[in-house]
Amino acid sequence: ILRRLRCTAAAASTSALSRRWRERGLWRHLPEQSFRGVAHGALESALAQVALPKLSLLDIEITDRLPAESAASLLRAAARLDPVELSLVIAWVVRSDESVPIELPSFARATSITLRLHNLPLSAPAQGVEFPVLERLSITSGSFDTGALISRCPRLRVLELIYCWGIETITVHSATIDELLVISGQLRGVDIMAPMLRKFTLHSDVSVDFNISLLAPMMENLSLKCWSHGQRFVPAVTEAVGIDGLWRLVRLELGTEGSGFILGLDIGRSVRLFFSNILLLFDIQSLEMFPLPKISALELCLDTRGHVYGGVVLHLLRIWNGIRRLKLVIDRDMEVCPPDCLCDQPENWRSQNISLMGLEVVEIKNFKGRSHEVDFLKLLFRCAPLTKVTVELASKVEPNSRGCKNAYKLFMKNPAVECHVNLKRGNKVIYET
Repeated sequence: ILRRLRCTAAAASTSALSRRWRERGLWRHLPEQSFRGVAHGALESALAQVALPKLSLLDIEITDRLPAESAASLLRAAARLDPVELSLVIAWVVRSDESVPIELPSFARATSITLRLHNLPLSAPAQGVEFPVLERLSITSGSFDTGALISRCPRLRVLELIYCWGIETITVHSATIDELLVISGQLRGVDIMAPMLRKFTLHSDVSVDFNISLLAPMMENLSLKCWSHGQRFVPAVTEAVGIDGLWRLVRLELGTEGSGFILGLDIGRSVRLFFSNILLLFDIQSLEMFPLPKISALELCLDTRGHVYGGVVLHLLRIWNGIRRLKLVIDRDMEVCPPDCLCDQPENWRSQNISLMGLEVVEIKNFKGRSHEVDFLKLLFRCAPLTKVTVELASKVEPNSRGCKNAYKLFMKNPAVECHVNLKRGNKVIYET
């Protein structure tokens, strides 16, 4: 009966209903011990009373503010109980300015360890000490040397690193890991060498000098969501990833689509045109150094602020010219581009030719029918064997406007291509071939 309660506190209170249970302290003999919401002092005492030398489960959650030394003591107490599954959650760790890393004790029988330690600095066990049967490791908010710790886990299969502050470069060299999740606030690099890795998820803000080394030949499921809002290294100067000199990369997302991969980029207008404190140190072409898989679809969210986007999209298509599908979402385009703006220089992008022999499907959202938008459509029809084009008009654009009529004429000149024009309101179809 007590085992079904799962919570040691509940088991102990149940014992109060029976003199025999109370006198014998039957909760102390449970192989699964769970302490949640127990004060730290009472918890230390309870752990000392556990009668079994080896537990199947030890689950601890503390909401008190806990000094780093007390957190270390709890880890050692947990190790003495040698659980198969360990979950230790400490909501708030109070660190001194000179806090030294806490050495993780050995958990010889543990197959699963979950640690949430509020930015507690950790170090791998002493040389030669391993986690011999550990298969799943999840650490939230700890700070440690990822490479050193992983090298002590010869059977590790699943690794989760969630907001581990202070870790600038994630290093994972493992012959056994097949699933890796990294969620971080700021990263400078990722170094992965994992021949059995099949699923990798990375969500992080990245620095402008971010680099990734990825050797994972068995990869089946890859999801990258990286964003960069600029980073200040000297007063009044912000660095950003530049695109074609006039635009900046805000977010990169990579995921699977059928048998291929889809690359999504959020691109904003660089304010360097108006302010001198934006320093574009890295160009989007540096992404070619990343071990990205073959991209089958490119989705661009363009914060154009009224500027001409044909040149920058053409620049990106030259980098990923093997795509089969292109999607453009034009965002915040109600502003008016000033005369002689650099965004339309050089103007010869309209007459350039590029080989896009795989591109078949194009979708454009928030189309306004401006002359440069129609010119970009002409370029795509000229350079790619398109089979389907879908255009969604912006909310305030009239279907019979001059720009829309020019688009209709272009579609009629290409009768072999399936073309659709939809209203944003209600997704009503106003033109199709």
